[in-house]
Amino acid sequence: MNPARAIARSIWMLGFVSLFMDVSSELIHSLLPVFMVSSLGATALAVGVVEGIAESTALIVKVFSGAISDYLGRRKFLAVIGYGLGAASKPLFALALTVNWVLAARFIDRIGKGIRGAPRDALVADLAPAGIRGAAYGLRQALDTVGAFLGPLLGVLLMLLWAGDFRKVFWYATIPAAIAVLLLVFGVKEPRSGSIARGPVASMQWKTLSDMGSAYWFVVAVGGVFTLARFSEAFLILRAQQQGLADAYAPLVMVLMNVVYALVAYPMGRLADRMSRVTLLGAGLIALIVADLVLALAQGLAAVALGVALWGLHMGMTQGMLAAMVADTAPAHVRGTGFGFFNLASGVAMLIASVLAGLLWDTLGSAITFYAGALFAVAALSMLMLGSRWRGLGC
Repeated sequence: MNPARAIARSIWMLGFVSLFMDVSSELIHSLLPVFMVSSLGATALAVGVVEGIAESTALIVKVFSGAISDYLGRRKFLAVIGYGLGAASKPLFALALTVNWVLAARFIDRIGKGIRGAPRDALVADLAPAGIRGAAYGLRQALDTVGAFLGPLLGVLLMLLWAGDFRKVFWYATIPAAIAVLLLVFGVKEPRSGSIARGPVASMQWKTLSDMGSAYWFVVAVGGVFTLARFSEAFLILRAQQQGLADAYAPLVMVLMNVVYALVAYPMGRLADRMSRVTLLGAGLIALIVADLVLALAQGLAAVALGVALWGLHMGMTQGMLAAMVADTAPAHVRGTGFGFFNLASGVAMLIASVLAGLLWDTLGSAITFYAGALFAVAALSMLMLGSRWRGLGC
């Protein structure tokens, strides 16, 4: 049977929820670094701090939402709250007058993302049989990424239509965000709690970590080092702007990255059900190393475009893979907690990575930022190779 046909309707709907919310979010985020630098006078370090705090907040909050979803035995309620906060934050970007205001809007938006992320990922695992789980995560990720390139593309069209008026463009982001919330409320059916094997879980008690095995903690460690190599995509946009890309066309950076990401994510998810996920993750890390080196050495927009495309390739090869590896190694009754603590480690790493990227950019130049990313990716790849003895990771 075709794995895509075997995937439950609610998983498809979760994918479309992600698609519409990403149209909204990426419409804003693909313009936000340029808006902060060109309109609000921000430095690269300020961009790194805003992006680092925002993205790490989203990841760290997932530890609480994941554990709470395990305790309640229900995922959808928390996902609705998270998507609702994301939708409510969108008007704040259009009203922002300072970098601090942008930080506040990003903080609220990413709290929403953090609340919804772990329950949504655990809900996919609850709905998908183990034999097609990689395909299910790949499908949701692919639809998410379709939204992530449609959003920036819409941003370009609206910037041209409104003669570069960032604020008018940001107002349009409220429409797809509202659609995402409505799809989640009316289109996703959560499986009955009795149909999912769950053990007794005390919400947010550290003793639940004793249920996690060594394979799970290895995934957490590799994911943390990997995130140090994967600083905010805002720096891809700034690199293109540095090479002469006009403000109105800045979202095309995210369009290119996410087109490649979307094309790769689902095939990689299916492939992960048939071969070693560790091998595929290692290949994705190699793609990131090459992307960083190309971006560090780039002279002109063509070279930047190649580096951005390779960055999208690595994203498609690794993001769904890491989620599937967490699902495989975390016990079912604490799977939400497992996703939460995985994202806690990644969140701390993301904050460090983005702030460090901005600091290196301002003090030593943009090339050093990407060389540093390549070094962290080499470190993550080395860890992955040395840890291949863990059979639970699909080696």
